[in-house]
Amino acid sequence: MAVATVAALLAALAGGLWLAARRFVGSRVQRFHGGKDCGLMHGKTVLITGANSGLGRATAAELLRLGARVIMGCRDRARAEEAAGQLRRELSLAEGPRPDADAGVAGELVVKELDLASLRSVRAFCQELLQEEPRLDVLINNAGIFQCPYTKTEDGFEMQFGVNHLGHFLLTNLLLGLLKSSAPSRIVVVSSKLYKHGDINFEDLNCEQSYNKSFCYSRSKLANILFTRELARRLEGTNVTVNVLHPGIVRTNLGRHINIPLLVKPLFNLVSWAFFKTPLEGAQTSIYLACSPEVEGVSGKYFGDCKEEELLPKAMDESVARKLWDISEVMVGILK
Repeated sequence: MAVATVAALLAALAGGLWLAARRFVGSRVQRFHGGKDCGLMHGKTVLITGANSGLGRATAAELLRLGARVIMGCRDRARAEEAAGQLRRELSLAEGPRPDADAGVAGELVVKELDLASLRSVRAFCQELLQEEPRLDVLINNAGIFQCPYTKTEDGFEMQFGVNHLGHFLLTNLLLGLLKSSAPSRIVVVSSKLYKHGDINFEDLNCEQSYNKSFCYSRSKLANILFTRELARRLEGTNVTVNVLHPGIVRTNLGRHINIPLLVKPLFNLVSWAFFKTPLEGAQTSIYLACSPEVEGVSGKYFGDCKEEELLPKAMDESVARKLWDISEVMVGILK
């Protein structure tokens, strides 16, 4: 009886906190949901990696609604096409018949295959994009892999470091020319608060001496921040900005590699519904950095909940950032 009472109290508390959190975050979700914002991104082309699910899908849906031409760069083309079809139907239903002047402002959706675990795929994707697209206004490095068992990419890199950092490093560098010619343009990098638990070990970047899936994820997210800051330095004067963000704890399939005991799952589900953000809520900072006039000209900064936040000293170490950049160039085969 006592156990049931405690469980009921916890459920009630979680429910109350959930409603409070939803009201708080919900007000922020409305930032780009007014009619006056429709068409805000009209004429802009946006590339989002990992756009078929979770944060990427939510980001794509909102930028599409704002009028952007959204390119979905996804590993699984079939899943991406399915997601694109759903997004088009959702947008059509949301708009309905609109006789007003804003009718028809919704953007275009394009699906392209991109496997960040393959440098060959990244190069092929970029070659095709550069041939077909006259401009690129926003690049959102969103895709990621979280705490997977030890595996390697096609090119022999530890999977989390290879996908989360190296794949995006090559992608961004290959598209820099197009971004510069499209300026003013923006680059948005999705990191995580968990960067705080990571360190860059230049003696074992491939985790061949030891592997801890949590540490390696944190390290890849720290690499995202160091990459952003070094890229911002290199882009000074180009009118191309780059910023990095953490989305908070979001209910997505990113945690599919985490094993939760069967008996704990009901409690975990309760906690996640009470405290975790929805994908749309988690995507707000990505959307904000992609199109808000408030961050025009801002570069090299770290954001959370649409506000600039402070970084730990290790994420601002310029010597480490430059060394990581130089080593990353060698790893992905970029020649100076």
